[in-house]
Amino acid sequence: MHLYDLWFIAIAVLWIGYFFLEGFDFGVGVLTRFLARDERERRVMINTIGPVWDGNEVWFITAGGATFAAFPEWYATLFSGFYIPLLIILVALIFRAIAFDYRGKGHTDRWRANWDRAIFWGSLVPAFLWGVAFANIVRGVKLNENHDYVGSFWDLLNPYALLGGVVTLVLFTFHGAVFTALKTDGEIRARANRFSIGIGVAALVLAGVFLLWTLLHRSDGWTVVAAVLAAVFLAAAILVSLRVREGWAFLLSGLAIVFAVATLFLSLYPYVMPSTIAEASNSLTVQNASSTAKTLGIMTWVAGIFLPIVLIYQGWTYWVFRKRIHVDQIPAAEPATHPATS
Repeated sequence: MHLYDLWFIAIAVLWIGYFFLEGFDFGVGVLTRFLARDERERRVMINTIGPVWDGNEVWFITAGGATFAAFPEWYATLFSGFYIPLLIILVALIFRAIAFDYRGKGHTDRWRANWDRAIFWGSLVPAFLWGVAFANIVRGVKLNENHDYVGSFWDLLNPYALLGGVVTLVLFTFHGAVFTALKTDGEIRARANRFSIGIGVAALVLAGVFLLWTLLHRSDGWTVVAAVLAAVFLAAAILVSLRVREGWAFLLSGLAIVFAVATLFLSLYPYVMPSTIAEASNSLTVQNASSTAKTLGIMTWVAGIFLPIVLIYQGWTYWVFRKRIHVDQIPAAEPATHPATS
Protein backbone atom coordinates (compact mmCIF):
# COMPACT_ATOMS: atom_id res chain seq x y z
CA MET A 1 0.00 0.00 0.00
CA HIS A 2 1.32 3.45 -0.94
CA LEU A 3 1.22 6.38 1.46
CA TYR A 4 -1.33 8.17 -0.74
CA ASP A 5 -3.65 5.16 -0.34
CA LEU A 6 -3.14 5.29 3.42
CA TRP A 7 -4.00 8.99 3.51
CA PHE A 8 -7.09 8.48 1.40
CA ILE A 9 -8.22 6.01 4.07
CA ALA A 10 -7.23 8.46 6.82
CA ILE A 11 -9.27 11.28 5.26
CA ALA A 12 -12.22 8.92 4.86
CA VAL A 13 -11.97 8.05 8.56
CA LEU A 14 -11.86 11.74 9.50
CA TRP A 15 -15.01 12.47 7.52
CA ILE A 16 -16.71 9.39 8.97
CA GLY A 17 -15.82 10.58 12.47
CA TYR A 18 -17.08 14.07 11.67
CA PHE A 19 -20.42 12.91 10.36
CA PHE A 20 -20.86 10.43 13.23
CA LEU A 21 -20.25 13.11 15.86
CA GLU A 22 -21.39 16.31 14.21
CA GLY A 23 -24.33 14.43 12.72
CA PHE A 24 -26.16 14.28 16.03
CA ASP A 25 -25.21 17.92 16.71
CA PHE A 26 -26.94 18.91 13.49
CA GLY A 27 -29.88 16.69 14.35
CA VAL A 28 -30.33 18.19 17.80
CA GLY A 29 -30.09 21.70 16.34
CA VAL A 30 -32.82 20.93 13.82
CA LEU A 31 -35.00 19.27 16.45
CA THR A 32 -34.98 22.27 18.79
CA ARG A 33 -37.80 23.54 16.58
CA PHE A 34 -39.86 20.34 16.85
CA LEU A 35 -39.22 18.62 20.20
CA ALA A 36 -38.84 21.53 22.62
CA ARG A 37 -42.11 22.95 23.91
CA ASP A 38 -40.74 25.84 25.98
CA GLU A 39 -37.55 27.68 26.87
CA ARG A 40 -36.38 25.21 29.51
CA GLU A 41 -36.80 22.22 27.20
CA ARG A 42 -34.95 24.08 24.47
CA ARG A 43 -32.11 24.72 26.91
CA VAL A 44 -32.08 21.03 27.83
CA MET A 45 -31.60 20.09 24.20
CA ILE A 46 -28.86 22.65 23.65
CA ASN A 47 -27.12 21.50 26.83
CA THR A 48 -26.95 17.91 25.54
CA ILE A 49 -24.47 19.04 22.88
CA GLY A 50 -23.10 22.16 24.61
CA PRO A 51 -19.93 20.55 26.02
CA VAL A 52 -19.05 18.60 22.85
CA TRP A 53 -20.18 20.35 19.67
CA ASP A 54 -17.04 22.46 19.23
CA GLY A 55 -14.82 19.41 19.78
CA ASN A 56 -16.81 17.53 17.16
CA GLU A 57 -16.08 20.25 14.61
CA VAL A 58 -12.36 19.62 15.06
CA TRP A 59 -12.84 16.53 12.88
CA PHE A 60 -13.98 18.77 10.01
CA ILE A 61 -11.04 21.13 10.43
CA THR A 62 -8.64 18.19 10.58
CA ALA A 63 -10.19 16.57 7.50
CA GLY A 64 -9.82 19.82 5.57
CA GLY A 65 -6.24 20.31 6.74
CA ALA A 66 -5.31 16.72 5.92
CA THR A 67 -6.80 17.07 2.44
CA PHE A 68 -4.83 20.29 1.87
CA ALA A 69 -1.56 18.68 2.94
CA ALA A 70 -1.97 15.18 1.49
CA PHE A 71 -3.92 15.95 -1.70
CA PRO A 72 -3.37 19.64 -2.61
CA GLU A 73 -4.77 19.19 -6.13
CA TRP A 74 -7.98 17.73 -4.71
CA TYR A 75 -8.22 20.54 -2.15
CA ALA A 76 -7.68 23.25 -4.77
CA THR A 77 -10.25 21.84 -7.19
CA LEU A 78 -12.79 21.10 -4.47
CA PHE A 79 -12.66 24.46 -2.73
CA SER A 80 -12.65 26.45 -5.97
CA GLY A 81 -15.34 24.46 -7.76
CA PHE A 82 -17.55 24.10 -4.68
CA TYR A 83 -16.83 27.62 -3.42
CA ILE A 84 -20.43 28.81 -3.03
CA PRO A 85 -21.87 25.78 -1.16
CA LEU A 86 -18.79 25.50 1.07
CA LEU A 87 -18.98 29.22 1.87
CA ILE A 88 -22.65 28.83 2.79
CA ILE A 89 -21.74 25.90 5.06
CA LEU A 90 -19.03 27.92 6.81
CA VAL A 91 -21.30 30.93 7.32
CA ALA A 92 -24.03 28.68 8.73
CA LEU A 93 -21.56 27.02 11.13
CA ILE A 94 -20.28 30.42 12.28
CA PHE A 95 -23.76 31.73 13.01
CA ARG A 96 -24.67 28.52 14.83
CA ALA A 97 -21.56 28.79 17.00
CA ILE A 98 -22.36 32.40 17.85
CA ALA A 99 -25.97 31.47 18.61
CA PHE A 100 -24.97 28.91 21.25
CA ASP A 101 -23.18 31.63 23.21
CA TYR A 102 -25.35 34.65 22.48
CA ARG A 103 -28.89 33.31 22.96
CA GLY A 104 -28.49 33.53 26.74
CA LYS A 105 -27.06 37.05 26.72
CA GLY A 106 -30.37 38.82 26.21
CA HIS A 107 -33.71 38.53 27.97
CA THR A 108 -36.28 39.35 25.31
CA ASP A 109 -38.43 36.92 23.38
CA ARG A 110 -37.21 38.35 20.11
CA TRP A 111 -33.53 38.00 21.07
CA ARG A 112 -33.87 34.32 21.97
CA ALA A 113 -36.12 33.54 19.01
CA ASN A 114 -33.63 35.03 16.54
CA TRP A 115 -30.71 33.01 17.94
CA ASP A 116 -32.87 29.89 18.05
CA ARG A 117 -33.48 30.38 14.33
CA ALA A 118 -29.72 30.66 13.84
CA ILE A 119 -29.24 27.32 15.63
CA PHE A 120 -31.95 25.70 13.52
CA TRP A 121 -30.77 26.99 10.13
CA GLY A 122 -27.11 26.71 11.13
CA SER A 123 -27.74 23.00 11.67
CA LEU A 124 -30.13 22.28 8.81
CA VAL A 125 -28.18 24.00 6.02
CA PRO A 126 -24.83 22.20 6.58
CA ALA A 127 -26.60 18.87 7.14
CA PHE A 128 -28.19 19.26 3.69
CA LEU A 129 -25.26 20.79 1.80
CA TRP A 130 -22.69 18.25 3.01
CA GLY A 131 -24.81 15.57 1.35
CA VAL A 132 -25.04 17.63 -1.85
CA ALA A 133 -21.26 18.14 -1.89
CA PHE A 134 -20.30 14.51 -1.32
CA ALA A 135 -22.88 13.23 -3.78
CA ASN A 136 -21.36 15.47 -6.45
CA ILE A 137 -17.86 14.23 -5.63
CA VAL A 138 -18.98 10.62 -6.09
CA ARG A 139 -21.04 11.35 -9.20
CA GLY A 140 -18.29 13.41 -10.81
CA VAL A 141 -18.10 17.02 -11.94
CA LYS A 142 -16.93 18.86 -15.03
CA LEU A 143 -13.12 18.95 -14.85
CA ASN A 144 -10.99 19.96 -17.81
CA GLU A 145 -7.55 18.64 -18.71
CA ASN A 146 -5.97 20.94 -16.11
CA HIS A 147 -8.27 19.50 -13.39
CA ASP A 148 -10.11 22.82 -13.13
CA TYR A 149 -13.84 22.84 -12.45
CA VAL A 150 -15.57 24.27 -15.53
CA GLY A 151 -19.17 23.74 -14.49
CA SER A 152 -21.52 26.17 -12.77
CA PHE A 153 -23.12 26.31 -9.35
CA TRP A 154 -26.38 25.05 -10.86
CA ASP A 155 -24.65 21.93 -12.18
CA LEU A 156 -24.13 20.91 -8.56
CA LEU A 157 -27.89 20.91 -7.96
CA ASN A 158 -28.59 17.75 -9.94
CA PRO A 159 -31.19 15.15 -8.81
CA TYR A 160 -28.62 12.71 -7.40
CA ALA A 161 -26.90 15.42 -5.34
CA LEU A 162 -30.18 16.88 -4.06
CA LEU A 163 -31.28 13.41 -2.96
CA GLY A 164 -27.92 13.03 -1.20
CA GLY A 165 -28.59 16.27 0.66
CA VAL A 166 -32.04 15.14 1.76
CA VAL A 167 -30.60 11.81 2.91
CA THR A 168 -27.89 13.36 5.10
CA LEU A 169 -30.41 15.82 6.55
CA VAL A 170 -32.92 13.12 7.45
CA LEU A 171 -30.26 10.68 8.63
CA PHE A 172 -28.60 13.27 10.89
CA THR A 173 -32.01 14.28 12.24
CA PHE A 174 -32.70 10.66 13.16
CA HIS A 175 -29.25 10.42 14.77
CA GLY A 176 -30.02 13.61 16.72
CA ALA A 177 -33.41 12.31 17.88
CA VAL A 178 -31.81 9.13 19.20
CA PHE A 179 -29.09 11.17 20.92
CA THR A 180 -31.70 13.44 22.50
CA ALA A 181 -33.54 10.39 23.86
CA LEU A 182 -30.24 9.03 25.20
CA LYS A 183 -29.20 12.26 26.94
CA THR A 184 -32.48 13.54 28.38
CA ASP A 185 -35.19 12.37 30.74
CA GLY A 186 -38.87 12.97 31.26
CA GLU A 187 -41.29 14.18 28.62
CA ILE A 188 -38.66 15.31 26.16
CA ARG A 189 -37.08 11.86 26.24
CA ALA A 190 -40.40 10.19 25.44
CA ARG A 191 -41.08 12.73 22.71
CA ALA A 192 -37.67 12.13 21.13
CA ASN A 193 -38.21 8.36 21.16
CA ARG A 194 -41.54 8.70 19.38
CA PHE A 195 -40.15 11.13 16.84
CA SER A 196 -37.15 8.92 16.09
CA ILE A 197 -39.37 6.12 14.80
CA GLY A 198 -41.02 8.16 12.07
CA ILE A 199 -37.90 10.01 10.95
CA GLY A 200 -35.96 6.74 11.08
CA VAL A 201 -38.34 5.04 8.64
CA ALA A 202 -38.06 8.04 6.30
CA ALA A 203 -34.26 7.89 6.56
CA LEU A 204 -34.26 4.16 5.78
CA VAL A 205 -36.35 4.60 2.63
CA LEU A 206 -34.45 7.62 1.31
CA ALA A 207 -31.03 6.23 2.18
CA GLY A 208 -31.94 2.93 0.52
CA VAL A 209 -32.81 4.70 -2.73
CA PHE A 210 -29.67 6.84 -2.61
CA LEU A 211 -27.33 3.95 -1.85
CA LEU A 212 -28.90 1.84 -4.60
CA TRP A 213 -28.44 4.73 -7.05
CA THR A 214 -24.80 4.98 -5.92
CA LEU A 215 -24.21 1.27 -6.47
CA LEU A 216 -25.70 1.47 -9.96
CA HIS A 217 -23.28 4.30 -10.73
CA ARG A 218 -20.09 2.98 -9.11
CA SER A 219 -19.73 -0.25 -7.19
CA ASP A 220 -17.63 -3.28 -6.39
CA GLY A 221 -17.89 -6.05 -3.81
CA TRP A 222 -16.79 -4.00 -0.79
CA THR A 223 -19.04 -1.09 -1.74
CA VAL A 224 -22.05 -3.38 -1.84
CA VAL A 225 -21.15 -4.85 1.56
CA ALA A 226 -20.83 -1.37 3.10
CA ALA A 227 -24.16 -0.24 1.62
CA VAL A 228 -25.97 -3.33 2.88
CA LEU A 229 -24.48 -2.91 6.36
CA ALA A 230 -25.56 0.74 6.43
CA ALA A 231 -29.15 -0.28 5.65
CA VAL A 232 -29.08 -3.15 8.16
CA PHE A 233 -27.74 -0.98 10.99
CA LEU A 234 -30.28 1.75 10.24
CA ALA A 235 -33.16 -0.73 10.30
CA ALA A 236 -31.81 -2.23 13.53
CA ALA A 237 -31.61 1.25 15.10
CA ILE A 238 -35.29 1.80 14.35
CA LEU A 239 -36.28 -1.56 15.83
CA VAL A 240 -34.23 -0.93 18.98
CA SER A 241 -35.79 2.54 19.31
CA LEU A 242 -39.19 0.85 19.41
CA ARG A 243 -37.97 -1.01 22.52
CA VAL A 244 -36.66 2.23 24.06
CA ARG A 245 -33.06 1.06 24.17
CA GLU A 246 -31.46 4.44 23.54
CA GLY A 247 -27.84 3.40 24.01
CA TRP A 248 -28.05 0.64 21.43
CA ALA A 249 -30.13 2.81 19.12
CA PHE A 250 -27.50 5.54 19.18
CA LEU A 251 -24.69 3.08 18.50
CA LEU A 252 -26.59 1.51 15.60
CA SER A 253 -27.60 4.84 14.05
CA GLY A 254 -23.97 5.89 14.29
CA LEU A 255 -22.84 2.69 12.58
CA ALA A 256 -25.38 3.33 9.83
CA ILE A 257 -23.73 6.71 9.21
CA VAL A 258 -20.26 5.10 9.34
CA PHE A 259 -21.06 2.55 6.64
CA ALA A 260 -23.08 4.98 4.52
CA VAL A 261 -20.11 7.36 4.32
CA ALA A 262 -17.78 4.39 3.81
CA THR A 263 -19.93 3.40 0.83
CA LEU A 264 -19.29 6.78 -0.77
CA PHE A 265 -15.52 6.61 -0.28
CA LEU A 266 -15.33 2.99 -1.45
CA SER A 267 -17.29 3.83 -4.58
CA LEU A 268 -15.01 6.82 -5.17
CA TYR A 269 -11.59 5.10 -4.91
CA PRO A 270 -9.12 5.35 -6.68
CA TYR A 271 -10.56 8.71 -7.73
CA VAL A 272 -10.75 11.65 -5.36
CA MET A 273 -12.73 13.72 -7.87
CA PRO A 274 -13.95 12.04 -11.06
CA SER A 275 -14.49 14.12 -14.17
CA THR A 276 -17.61 13.80 -16.26
CA ILE A 277 -15.51 15.07 -19.19
CA ALA A 278 -13.07 12.37 -20.32
CA GLU A 279 -13.00 10.56 -16.98
CA ALA A 280 -9.84 8.56 -17.68
CA SER A 281 -7.67 11.60 -18.44
CA ASN A 282 -9.24 14.54 -16.60
CA SER A 283 -10.10 12.95 -13.25
CA LEU A 284 -8.14 13.47 -10.06
CA THR A 285 -6.93 10.24 -8.45
CA VAL A 286 -5.16 9.40 -5.23
CA GLN A 287 -1.95 9.29 -7.23
CA ASN A 288 -2.01 12.40 -9.41
CA ALA A 289 -3.56 14.59 -6.69
CA SER A 290 -1.24 13.63 -3.84
CA SER A 291 1.73 15.38 -2.25
CA THR A 292 5.25 14.01 -2.38
CA ALA A 293 6.17 10.83 -0.52
CA LYS A 294 8.31 12.86 1.93
CA THR A 295 5.38 15.13 2.82
CA LEU A 296 3.09 12.16 3.34
CA GLY A 297 5.72 10.44 5.47
CA ILE A 298 6.09 13.44 7.79
CA MET A 299 2.31 13.71 8.06
CA THR A 300 2.09 10.04 9.01
CA TRP A 301 4.52 10.47 11.91
CA VAL A 302 2.75 13.61 13.16
CA ALA A 303 -0.66 11.94 12.99
CA GLY A 304 0.63 8.85 14.78
CA ILE A 305 1.85 11.00 17.69
CA PHE A 306 -1.00 13.47 18.13
CA LEU A 307 -4.12 11.50 17.06
CA PRO A 308 -4.16 9.27 20.19
CA ILE A 309 -3.92 12.38 22.40
CA VAL A 310 -6.90 13.98 20.66
CA LEU A 311 -8.96 10.78 20.89
CA ILE A 312 -8.20 10.36 24.59
CA TYR A 313 -9.15 13.95 25.36
CA GLN A 314 -12.40 13.77 23.40
CA GLY A 315 -13.30 10.43 24.96
CA TRP A 316 -12.69 11.92 28.41
CA THR A 317 -15.01 14.84 27.57
CA TYR A 318 -17.85 12.50 26.66
CA TRP A 319 -17.28 10.50 29.83
CA VAL A 320 -17.45 13.57 32.06
CA PHE A 321 -20.70 14.77 30.46
CA ARG A 322 -22.29 11.33 30.09
CA LYS A 323 -25.29 11.81 32.45
CA ARG A 324 -28.84 12.55 31.37
CA ILE A 325 -30.27 16.05 31.65
CA HIS A 326 -33.74 16.70 33.05
CA VAL A 327 -35.72 19.88 32.70
CA ASP A 328 -35.80 20.19 36.51
CA GLN A 329 -32.02 20.66 36.45
CA ILE A 330 -32.37 23.79 34.32
CA PRO A 331 -32.82 26.93 36.43
CA ALA A 332 -35.70 29.15 35.45
CA ALA A 333 -34.62 31.88 33.07
CA GLU A 334 -35.20 35.51 33.83
CA PRO A 335 -38.64 36.59 32.62
CA ALA A 336 -38.60 37.48 28.98
CA THR A 337 -39.54 41.02 28.16
CA HIS A 338 -40.80 42.56 24.97
CA PRO A 339 -39.08 45.53 23.36
CA ALA A 340 -40.93 48.75 23.98
CA THR A 341 -43.13 49.86 21.13
CA SER A 342 -44.11 53.36 20.31
